[in-house]
Amino acid sequence: MGESAADHVDVLVVGAGISGVGAAWHLAHQCPDLRFMVVERAESFGGTWLTHKYPGIRSDSDLYTFGYRFKPWTGTPIATAEEILRYMREVIADNNLDQRIHYRTAVESAAWDSAASRWTVTVRDLATDEARTVRASFLWMCQGYYRHDRGYTPEWPGMDDFRGRIVHPQEWPGDLDMTGKKVVVIGSGATAATLVPALAGKCASVTMLQRSPTYFMTGRNANELADTLRQLEVKEEWIHEIVRRKILFDQKAFADRAAAEPEAVRADLLANVRLHLGDAAPVEPHFAPTYRPWRQRIAFVPDGNLFTAIREGKASVVTDQIRNFTPEGIALQSGETLEADVIVTATGFNLNVLGDVAFTIDGKPLDFADTVTWRGLMFTGMPNMVWVFGYFRASWTLRVDIIADFVCRLLRHMQERGAKSVVPALRPEDGDMRLSPWVDTEDFNPGYLTRGLHLLPKQGDRAEWRHTQDYWLDKDILPAVDLDEPTLRYG
Repeated sequence: MGESAADHVDVLVVGAGISGVGAAWHLAHQCPDLRFMVVERAESFGGTWLTHKYPGIRSDSDLYTFGYRFKPWTGTPIATAEEILRYMREVIADNNLDQRIHYRTAVESAAWDSAASRWTVTVRDLATDEARTVRASFLWMCQGYYRHDRGYTPEWPGMDDFRGRIVHPQEWPGDLDMTGKKVVVIGSGATAATLVPALAGKCASVTMLQRSPTYFMTGRNANELADTLRQLEVKEEWIHEIVRRKILFDQKAFADRAAAEPEAVRADLLANVRLHLGDAAPVEPHFAPTYRPWRQRIAFVPDGNLFTAIREGKASVVTDQIRNFTPEGIALQSGETLEADVIVTATGFNLNVLGDVAFTIDGKPLDFADTVTWRGLMFTGMPNMVWVFGYFRASWTLRVDIIADFVCRLLRHMQERGAKSVVPALRPEDGDMRLSPWVDTEDFNPGYLTRGLHLLPKQGDRAEWRHTQDYWLDKDILPAVDLDEPTLRYG
């Protein structure tokens, strides 16, 4: 196939989810002289919000911080997938980004050539099955952190014996009718907490079956400060910024308290659940995790709807372990059996590392696990490449905006220097640096991460080589990074 001018770009953005659309906006506004394109393997933009179609699908983060810094959010803080897609559609339409995005285009491989200082990327048009080459000076990986085509479901004994239907939320079928069905949702995180109240009252029964509980936080799906500012007819741009800052201030205070007073925070969280549940179900063992708060993400339950469903008898919770599936349902270690027509495995994701793309550097295959991260966004031995990996304890999009500012500043700096490449490199004094996993599992350990940790890069014990996962640190440090510091090598 012949090459066109579109096949030669300064920046190739991979993914048109919340990260990729944000990257495109920043490139268009901060680096208007650069040529860029976005490739997305799905049929449209949206990422997570396009992939997931299960009942009740919504954000777990507030949209004042999950929304972009540059685009005011005017709806309720916790938003449906449809509302988030509408918001992203406006960003694309208002900034003429649609002409930059190529859908149904999958990246298969990326080869760096040091002599030419560029990436040669093989992409496949999924509509025609035709492959073509895109040459790019810089890669901006925005494809997220999990595989969109299939969710993670453990292998339990007897699954083939079950006569009903087994469904993962990530692969929700359009023809699934829950009317009159007995449903068991396996899981205890944000997905299960969303699905159970969405199904409650629409099927014969719905049970949340969990091996261990999750911490939950509840609150009204409203923001009083935003509502007050709107009554005062304050501009939406100001409301967005003011409310965003207030939420981040409160989140920082909560995170600090969770670290300093974990038992007090635990007591407060459980007391809040007890208040919502009443006598409908015991907090112990169903809603009292054994780990300290924030070691895993705390799931937000808008208006306490999960607990309302349980209190009103429309849903139930069982804390036990699965022994095996049976033709009629699930046999538990306790000896109890849960009858089911439909079993939903809300059991997490399969980790995706750099889009599962085959990378080579000057002809040598790259093992991402052999690299060391530079500030959680670049990697040793990988020139002209940034990966967006958002926050665990704060909204993903906060890091999208921060990294975008950094990348655009780096690209302008390279132009000023006349540099064609930049790559993080360990200094001589870093030779004896202690390396540790991508994240500290004593600090944060969701299942999808611990299962795939061996695939991810390492981090060091020095500021330049750490992946802090700390928005409140990054927001001050990344904008102040000296782009000529010795850990960055230009060519």
